[in-house]
Amino acid sequence: MNAIRPPFKADVVGSLLRPQSVIDGRARHAQGKITRQQKWDIETQAVEEAVALQKDVGLRVCTDGEFRRRHYFLDFLEQIEGLEVRGGIPLKFHNESGEVEFVPPRFEVVGKIERPHALSVDEFKSLKAAADRHGLTPKQSIPSPTCVHFRGGNAAVNKEAYPDIERFFADLARIYREEIADLYSAGCRYLQIDDTNFAFLCDKKLREYVRNIGEDPESLIGNYVQPLNACLKGRPSDMTVCLHMCRGNFSSSWMAEGGYEPIADAVFAGMNVDGFFLEFDSQRAGSFAPLKSLSSNKVAVLGLVTSKSAKLEPKDDLKRRIDEASRYVPLERLALSPQCGFASAIEGNHLSIDDEKRKLRLVVETAHEIWGQT
Repeated sequence: MNAIRPPFKADVVGSLLRPQSVIDGRARHAQGKITRQQKWDIETQAVEEAVALQKDVGLRVCTDGEFRRRHYFLDFLEQIEGLEVRGGIPLKFHNESGEVEFVPPRFEVVGKIERPHALSVDEFKSLKAAADRHGLTPKQSIPSPTCVHFRGGNAAVNKEAYPDIERFFADLARIYREEIADLYSAGCRYLQIDDTNFAFLCDKKLREYVRNIGEDPESLIGNYVQPLNACLKGRPSDMTVCLHMCRGNFSSSWMAEGGYEPIADAVFAGMNVDGFFLEFDSQRAGSFAPLKSLSSNKVAVLGLVTSKSAKLEPKDDLKRRIDEASRYVPLERLALSPQCGFASAIEGNHLSIDDEKRKLRLVVETAHEIWGQT
């Protein structure tokens, strides 16, 4: 295991482009042509290859590419008793060519929520075995608990089960604490929580959506910081936890726009995490100025390398932008990564696995030239 504590100067967000074997295996399992165990075995081989890919490009950290999930949050959250997927958010994704028809799923809380079993521990155990063989630090990614609430607000929480919304958030935090404790027991020392909703609350149109479901955007920011911190209460001191903020990532498209100013003070200063993975790959993300709110020794991992296209960013441009960010956060508390995963859903973004490798290698090489380590 690496002695250097993550996040690493060259890091990776999580999802990788699914190989065809994983896509076909999931389809065949859905058709009843192979067993669940056979699907798991196909995915296990693909995870081994994904870890080898990350080792090959020079990373010291690896994920399982989220190969066991069809979507970054669905497969995790739908295991929680008392949650059901009902409908979606009536908003559009955007790309350089126009709009993409995709409706992100929406949860409803239909009863008391419980964790009937571990939600991602088996995934992590499989990843750790592969990571240990390749001498890398395994990072487990899990979706933010805010994904349960944001898409429907309080109106999507059953009032008989939870007449008091604070009781709902307390139960949700307990479920996450149980999962995090079990991940730690399985050997997880690096955890990433994937959150879209803080970034969504930086977008004027999405703030209007929030008002339309009966919530106040300003209040929601603080209301989400508190349960997220509650999820992490009592976590072991040797477990690194980072929050990744995403503006939407589907088929090389995004949903939200806007800089981090509306959330900076509450989130960057108030969240009890070790670092933030932040999208800064385009003008949609605004300036680096909100980073001045980053408190204590928290690290800002700058997502300057886009995962949405194959075009490689010039190293000089990346170095210049990191220099700009260092005006607000000391260079030693900055790091570099892709702006998001390459496949938050099974379909993936519009680039090839070779393109993905070039992007990751660019992150590693640039980080080495700046910090002398990765």
